[in-house]
Amino acid sequence: MTLSAFFAWIIRPQGRTGMRRMTCVGLRFLLCCLLSIPRLAAAWEWTPSDEEIAKYRKSWNPMTNGPILLSGVDIQPKGQFLFQPFVFGQIGHQRFGNRLTTERMDSPTHLRAVAPTGIFAYGLTDHLEANLVLSGIWLESNGSGSSRATSETGMGDTTLYLKYRPIVQDPDSWRPSVTIYNQIALPSSNWFGTKGIPGGFSPLGRLPATRFGALSFTEGALFRKNLEPFRISGGVFYTYTAPGNTAGANTYPGDIVNTRLVIEHILDDKRGFGYNLEFVTLHGVPYRLDGHAVNINPTSFSLLGVQPTIQYKFTENLVGAAGCLFTVAGQNNIDAIYPNFSLYYYWGNNGTVMMR
Repeated sequence: MTLSAFFAWIIRPQGRTGMRRMTCVGLRFLLCCLLSIPRLAAAWEWTPSDEEIAKYRKSWNPMTNGPILLSGVDIQPKGQFLFQPFVFGQIGHQRFGNRLTTERMDSPTHLRAVAPTGIFAYGLTDHLEANLVLSGIWLESNGSGSSRATSETGMGDTTLYLKYRPIVQDPDSWRPSVTIYNQIALPSSNWFGTKGIPGGFSPLGRLPATRFGALSFTEGALFRKNLEPFRISGGVFYTYTAPGNTAGANTYPGDIVNTRLVIEHILDDKRGFGYNLEFVTLHGVPYRLDGHAVNINPTSFSLLGVQPTIQYKFTENLVGAAGCLFTVAGQNNIDAIYPNFSLYYYWGNNGTVMMR
């Protein structure tokens, strides 16, 4: 079998059987990556030295919640565990038209949704972090001008991702931390019979937005730089969604580009008190990496938003933040607000929490 034929076999949609097959292939691929990374890391010299990590850990970097809408750029120290419960909401009654604009119109569907999310992170090494994300969904929607509403409560999608940090920032220069992001989203909502959400996406949250109920693969790059009393971080992510099947017809959604930029201003180091400005963009592009023509309308869409966030440290192990994302412009997408809340609970070796 040629390489092109092999990839064609992987992405060929075959209904539910095909979805299970693609999921198994994706899990095998992720497992192979997990097994090979330690050997690659040992052979690859593009890793921070112990001296560079120690220097960074002694620099200004107060313990705070950090961004809500961007995964942490720095890696959990080896052996340190982190649990992050989030609540992401969405309320939208209007939508943007078929061009990028700030003008709104009444949406045919009025939507309210809440997505509780839990992230479990563990530092495999000082360079590599593994993450498991479980989510749920509650939604209520009704047509414009209709008092009759439909609701749904169920399991959301499950996400696995790895973060590898080849570069750690230098406090004495402009060099930032740089992290490579690798993610697979599993359609567990389909497995548990959860109905699709209008618009096709869960409320925007910490992870790159992916299509609800679809198997997808995301690659990204993140950066972070501390410039007392500010911290600046961001990321760019590209998502490929596996072909689906609706009523016996193959469906080919376009690929997705997510970007994030976050500016934190820490006002009180001891209390972990500060505020953020978090900028979000979401773009559905009218093409696919596998070359198939996109056959889902709309073929492209965009969303631009900004969120003010407040963060605070409650104890030496517990920090939190709250904010609300406001959409400022869009195309073929719902105009909504996204209230959200975040908590972090750390524990490490001997109960001592170490900054990353």
